[in-house]
Amino acid sequence: MPVRRPRPPCEAVRHPLFARFYAKVSPLADERAGVAELRSELLAGLSGRVIEIGAGNGLNFAHYPSAVCEVVAIEPERHLRRLAVRAGHRAEVPVDVVPGVAEALPVKSEAFDAAVACLVLCSVRDVPSTLAELMRVLRPGGELRFLEHGRAEGRALAMTQGVLDRTVWPRMFGGCHTGREVRVEMARVGFEPVTHRSLRLPERGLPLPTSPCTLGVVRRPAA
Repeated sequence: MPVRRPRPPCEAVRHPLFARFYAKVSPLADERAGVAELRSELLAGLSGRVIEIGAGNGLNFAHYPSAVCEVVAIEPERHLRRLAVRAGHRAEVPVDVVPGVAEALPVKSEAFDAAVACLVLCSVRDVPSTLAELMRVLRPGGELRFLEHGRAEGRALAMTQGVLDRTVWPRMFGGCHTGREVRVEMARVGFEPVTHRSLRLPERGLPLPTSPCTLGVVRRPAA
């Protein structure tokens, strides 16, 4: 069984300006860009204990089905964590908002039936370590549900993503990287693919560097 690594200080993640920007913009994206419907699709059919990393301001909480008996929501950014606590109080399922970072989750191994990563793997500091932690805390056969933006298929947009990720984008948007290939990283860690579909956010208008997205499910091997 993997050994839990020491936990770095949760307040090592501080993006006070971006956190306030995200708190105002994300509800608009849910309403106008169809993100709320994607959250419902992402979480449909979950049950048991669930861990969500990078819970932000808690917009997923209202979409958890009643079969979920507990959500442990990890959020390192102080302002967003306060908003998530309020959202947790309004949720119809029990939600425990916990400070911590995705690279060193402050929970026991094999303690969860499912994990959720929603628009967060773009901004973690170490994707392989984060995915290894999710593998650790999932029971054998447990699912990782993910909705993430990533590398574009078109050459021009992919090149633009590369330039932005090496320069201004992470500084402007709370550590976000537009072109990470998260499905490749999941396979490297050992997750088994279940299903996925590609989509674009928003569906219409000029594509943004963050428009190419994937909604999918991978699984920790049962044995």
